[in-house]
Amino acid sequence: MSSLPVIVGFGGFNAAGRSSGHHAYRRMVIESLPDEQRRETLAGLAVMMGLVSYLEGAYRDEDDRPYSLEEIERQFGPAILEGTLIRRIDPAFFDVDAAYWQKSANLNGSGEALSFELSQRELPEPVPSDWQVTELDERRVRVTLTGSVNVKWESYRELPVKSAGQLPQGFDPGSLYNSRFHPRALQLTVIGASDAVQSMGLPWKKVADAVRPDQIAVYASNVMSQMDDDGFGGLLQSRLKGGRVSTKQCPLGLNSMPADFVNAYIIGSVGHTGAIAGACASFLYNLSAAVDDIDSGRCRVAVVGNAEAPITQEIIDGYATMGALAAEDKLKKIDGSDTTDPRRTSRPFGENCGFTIAEASTYVVLMDDALALELGADIHGAVNDVFINADGFKKSISAPGPGNYITMAKAVASARAILGDEAIRKRSMIQAHGSSTPQNRVTESEIFDKVARVFGIENWPVSAVKAFVGHSLSSASGEQLIASLGVFKYGWIPGIKTIDRVAEDVLGERLTLPLQDLDRRDNPIDVAFLNSKGFGGNNATASLLSPRVAEQMLRRRYGEEAFADYVQRREAVREKAAEYDQGAVKGDFDTLYHFGQGMIDESLIELDEHSVKLPGFEQSIDLDLPNRFADMSGK
Repeated sequence: MSSLPVIVGFGGFNAAGRSSGHHAYRRMVIESLPDEQRRETLAGLAVMMGLVSYLEGAYRDEDDRPYSLEEIERQFGPAILEGTLIRRIDPAFFDVDAAYWQKSANLNGSGEALSFELSQRELPEPVPSDWQVTELDERRVRVTLTGSVNVKWESYRELPVKSAGQLPQGFDPGSLYNSRFHPRALQLTVIGASDAVQSMGLPWKKVADAVRPDQIAVYASNVMSQMDDDGFGGLLQSRLKGGRVSTKQCPLGLNSMPADFVNAYIIGSVGHTGAIAGACASFLYNLSAAVDDIDSGRCRVAVVGNAEAPITQEIIDGYATMGALAAEDKLKKIDGSDTTDPRRTSRPFGENCGFTIAEASTYVVLMDDALALELGADIHGAVNDVFINADGFKKSISAPGPGNYITMAKAVASARAILGDEAIRKRSMIQAHGSSTPQNRVTESEIFDKVARVFGIENWPVSAVKAFVGHSLSSASGEQLIASLGVFKYGWIPGIKTIDRVAEDVLGERLTLPLQDLDRRDNPIDVAFLNSKGFGGNNATASLLSPRVAEQMLRRRYGEEAFADYVQRREAVREKAAEYDQGAVKGDFDTLYHFGQGMIDESLIELDEHSVKLPGFEQSIDLDLPNRFADMSGK
């Protein structure tokens, strides 16, 4: 009997704000929210952005003036909306109009000697043989040469790409804990994974004590590693800039660190760990590993996620040179205008010219269904399955291919096997990859249309969250998942609000591509298909079941009496989750970061032929393992 992997916690941070409590989702559909929910969402963002703080029972500005929710909306609402989602790249990253670079030049004396002065410390090693060096004093020398010399000038250039999906303006992820020397992606890891764990409403120790230590797993990674100054970026640049490499840049730059930091500093796990990278489908690759291990019983709790911080000049330069990013001049051409709106650079399934890069972290906590019922964990949804298929032989490594036909068809077929035809045809939706490239809008819509025809789907709702938050690479499909949890709870499918109309080459006869939020409260969505396509032929599609469907399945498995007992236990868990959420809204994130705390004294480990007992863990690790090859080994 398979275990059902249920989602009991979720969190992270992106351009729409904090993911837990559905706050980032609510920012996406803020126009459709009731007044109270809209104002609560704006207040939480106002605190994140440093516009107000919460002290002594009231929201206050820097002059200690108290604000009601209505006053926050009235005074700060426009700034909050402008300072979230995709927007012009903040100068805190770099100046898009004057990005620093070095321009090479060759100085030649045209037959006459060249002479210049510099510090002795600035002499190259070794000194070129055609240089004549004369000491001027203890520190200065004069160099004379008759040939030529290569130099590099400090220069500045305007970047063609000027927008990105950035964390809310004014929010500093490193300020939530002692983040010294941590690359930005690892700062996002810590605060995002902590947010997910605390969103459960269950103390982590209670979860850990309920299972064996090796039944907890963490699957997390990123695509671009850590490419800012505190990671690989600084490692590669330091010597070329005349600086020194630090002891932390190399290890902290590894793309396995989003998993390692969760283990080492947030939950203290000694269980299975994995860092799977599959380009832009990486979150679903990690989710697939977790689902497989829960289904097989190898683990009972899994933390799954990704954290990406690619808003650097070098990464943007790389993708822009490929023609993959939405450049300002191309957008102007599409719009037939001398200006363009930096907030509308990501245009899934509309007239577009490239994707918009973004930073984000996304983490979810999964449990097997039996453990969730035992602990009273709140179930926000369940993962039916994740399918991953490659493209076969390719000409262009970045071009889409046939593998996505396989993943989409299998995901729909798998969900149909559980829910039946009517649910698939009437109560399912797609969270599209929707990268906002001309090639994607055509090929992905063709796949959806063909699958819809095969399964008898006539009006398939399609959402594309990259229109709001951009493309966060490894974290992107995690953002699709969390947005789907919001759809399950609130009933609004986020519309593609950055386009005026669907492009003519999009095959949308059987698709519903809403330009405004689509109200499904009277006909709730039962299953969401998360579709992801990555460079190299990394295709993945997951089917995500709503909590309503998951609860129906659990009632059938455990019976009404056992489920009623679970519902009673769940109330206290929901209360604790709400306490965390309200604290975070007011700026008290209470970020989990256990640096050097609770370390295991290896001298106290108890080991015998049947078990391993670790100090600090309630249960021991079982060594009485079965012979999986009994039919072959003769024992």
